[in-house]
Amino acid sequence: MKLYNNGVYLVNETQLVEDGPQAAAAIKAATGLDLDVASAKESTMAYGILKSHNTSGNMSHLKIKFDKLVSHDITYVGIIQTARASGLEKFPIPYCLTNCHNSLCAVGGTINEDDHMFGLTCAKKYGGIYVPPHQAVIHQFAREMMSGAGKMILGSDSHTRYGALGTMAMGEGGPELVKQLLSQTYDIDMPGVIGVYLSGKPQRGVGPQDIALAIIGEVFNKGYVKNKIMEFVGPGVANLSMDFRIGVDVMTTETTCLSSIWVTDNQTEEFYEIHGRKEEYKKLNPGQVAYYDGMIEIKLDEIKPMIAMPFHPSNTYTIEELKANLMDILDDCEKRGKVSLDGQVDFSLKDKVRNGQLYVDQGIIAGCAGGGFENICDAADILKGTSIGPDEFTLSVYPASTPIYMELVKNGAVADLLSTGAIVKTAFCGPCFGAGDTPANNGFSIRHSTRNFPNREGSKLQNGQIASVALMDARSIAATAANKGYLTAATDIDVDYTKPKYFFDGRIYENRVFDSHGVADPNTEIQFGPNIKDWPKMSPLPENLFLQVVSEIHDPVTTTDELIPSGETSSYRSNPLGLAEFTLSRKDPEYVGRAKNIQKAQKALEAGECAGDAVPEFKTIVHKVKETYPDLDHSKFGVGSTIFAVKPGDGSAREQAASCQKVLGGWANIANEYATKRYRSNLINWGMLPFVIPEGELPFKNLDYLFIPNIKNAIINKDDEIKAYVVKEEGLKEFTMQLGNLTDDEREIILKGCLINYNRK
Repeated sequence: MKLYNNGVYLVNETQLVEDGPQAAAAIKAATGLDLDVASAKESTMAYGILKSHNTSGNMSHLKIKFDKLVSHDITYVGIIQTARASGLEKFPIPYCLTNCHNSLCAVGGTINEDDHMFGLTCAKKYGGIYVPPHQAVIHQFAREMMSGAGKMILGSDSHTRYGALGTMAMGEGGPELVKQLLSQTYDIDMPGVIGVYLSGKPQRGVGPQDIALAIIGEVFNKGYVKNKIMEFVGPGVANLSMDFRIGVDVMTTETTCLSSIWVTDNQTEEFYEIHGRKEEYKKLNPGQVAYYDGMIEIKLDEIKPMIAMPFHPSNTYTIEELKANLMDILDDCEKRGKVSLDGQVDFSLKDKVRNGQLYVDQGIIAGCAGGGFENICDAADILKGTSIGPDEFTLSVYPASTPIYMELVKNGAVADLLSTGAIVKTAFCGPCFGAGDTPANNGFSIRHSTRNFPNREGSKLQNGQIASVALMDARSIAATAANKGYLTAATDIDVDYTKPKYFFDGRIYENRVFDSHGVADPNTEIQFGPNIKDWPKMSPLPENLFLQVVSEIHDPVTTTDELIPSGETSSYRSNPLGLAEFTLSRKDPEYVGRAKNIQKAQKALEAGECAGDAVPEFKTIVHKVKETYPDLDHSKFGVGSTIFAVKPGDGSAREQAASCQKVLGGWANIANEYATKRYRSNLINWGMLPFVIPEGELPFKNLDYLFIPNIKNAIINKDDEIKAYVVKEEGLKEFTMQLGNLTDDEREIILKGCLINYNRK
């Protein structure tokens, strides 16, 4: 794999020409054309799709309107509640509500099914689509029934990726979907486009997860594709089946790219035809000379079976490398684990070594990445006639949709899997975020799913429990299962892959999915449950701002799972205050109490009372500031909390990572950089200031008070550099922070206090 340091021209879809003094001559020789840089930059597929969806008339500053929206049952309640508070009357575009995260309804009594009934009645009232539990995971339904070449889909899940089908899809926090529901736009500067040039053909036994992990391991730490669009091109694409392309594509999220798009061909056309939607196909390819801001060149035949060790998809090795250097790599993972887990529990992997081999406790093939038809058929071929054994090792397989499940039943794959001792379950995203198939304490799971962050599999540090996940391809998971739990690469075994043809039965959805076809019924009464709560009132940005630093996180990257845990907390995602009790619970258990304490001061101000009476130590802080700003009084300031993290927001699109801080009185985050655009957007949409401070020694420490004078005017005046003070006994210590680029709408949202206030009529 090669990453180019400069821009690259793709010529005639087959030749790479690195930008530089010789580029024009090389392009002239290949095409007979003079180099037209502007035209080349506009010749990517990404540019064409963005242009057709941009409403601003300015391709440098985009205002995108999407064709369709999709959410699942730990995000759609909050989204619709926010939109309702802003005057929603009808879904203006197709909006699909799937139920694949809280499907089990096993936690929290009736809470989860109450959310589902809310979703069904909202789909009827506002004219949407409702996919009942166990029918399909969100992204598989979107692939099968919503994608379209040249279209754009926005989803409230970070793995909203349908680029392999020619659909540019993006995963964002809920407020960005709210904007679309209110006929507003998705506003971004024109992103960079990174080419991914594929050549060759994968080795037998190498699957899409292997290719994806190889890419993630190469680009993540370099930030090579961060907030850019990955465009897959080259002759190697034709050597990949549609399921294979989809499997690679969905994992592009873990590179921190913004979106993805692939060339389309007769295999893409066949996918649409199989699913009864041939009219959604069209040919997509770059122009004769297309310019990319960077290029990832991949020789598919050189990729070997991969494994991403805990606790990040970028912690990658070939399985061959891991087995050859087993104890050294396990030792390194344990050291990383101590950092990720803050030493809160004993974490070990070397005790998984038996007779010189790595033994795993569990295998999972599931969800939007692993649950595809081809993955499961290949796994069944590998396992046919074997047994997973009666020891600790277990294997669970989750087809990504009921139509896939039905075809696996018809072709015998389910019977082959069940006969080995594996369990085949219904469509469910749980194993990807810790709801279902949680290993025993200190268990080690290998999964063809999307993430392996700390606690992602469901263990709870606060209860002294830890387990860990490594990501692998379904084929090598099946090979490991056939070897009774001892780590094995699929390329090490001889298998006759049957490659059965897929037949899609649309009657399953016709018989069970509610589709309004865009017709709203305003007379439908929305069904609420006791756990579905409105958002609390949120104040506009004050003239001046006091912030207490209530958490300080120095990990290289902080995931959204660490900001607001996944798993068992998902039952409370329709209850803003209830969910907020879990904020940072796995990273900083003191956070909630500290945030609530300083929030008392703001609540006192809102009630016309003295903030210092609510929080006595705050009186001293105000008096100290008044020595420099004597005109300051309680009518001219607000009080809240902030956190510092080096690089927060990697991972999920869940808006709750920001909204939970907001409802606890958070006014800002301070970071060296933000891991993803979507997390920074979530902060802004919840009225929080996304401050950035240079790397190095911090001017403040945990529990310090900060004073930011004239912050309201700074936002109005579009200031980037913000003057702030650390309030010390000896006086005010000045430092500066940056806000980064903000659109006019984003500034107004921050001034109003949140997107709800911005839209409230």
